[in-house]
Amino acid sequence: MAVKHPARARGPHAAPRAPRPRDPEPLALGFLLGLLVGEGHFGGDGRQPQVTLRMHVRHEGLFRWLERTFPEGRLYGPYHHGGRSYYQWMARGRYLVERLAPLLAPHLDRLDGYAAARFREMCRRYGIEPTPGGLRQKDRGRP
Repeated sequence: MAVKHPARARGPHAAPRAPRPRDPEPLALGFLLGLLVGEGHFGGDGRQPQVTLRMHVRHEGLFRWLERTFPEGRLYGPYHHGGRSYYQWMARGRYLVERLAPLLAPHLDRLDGYAAARFREMCRRYGIEPTPGGLRQKDRGRP
């Protein structure tokens, strides 16, 4: 007898899925794009892609806005070491692949060449490819 994982069970008695968050306003998305071009990093940890934005603690209000506007991202800090004090906002995993990257990808032509190349390299390295419904991550042999 097959046993289904409770979180994966779908049917009349399955828990409803959380509604997909609405897309940010165009101005908010444009502002995020500008932040990522100037201060962001497109990369990964070797296992999963990540977008990182790190700035001084004096920009705390901006990071709180990011938390409200892009709530699936994670805010870390404040950190204090090496004479620096900063916050770090990160987008990783499913949120990056299924939500944030599809929001950013249509606007690559508006980024400078260096930032667009970093985004494309992250997508190439982690097998993120455009699909009609956004982006998806290619199966990289993981269960």
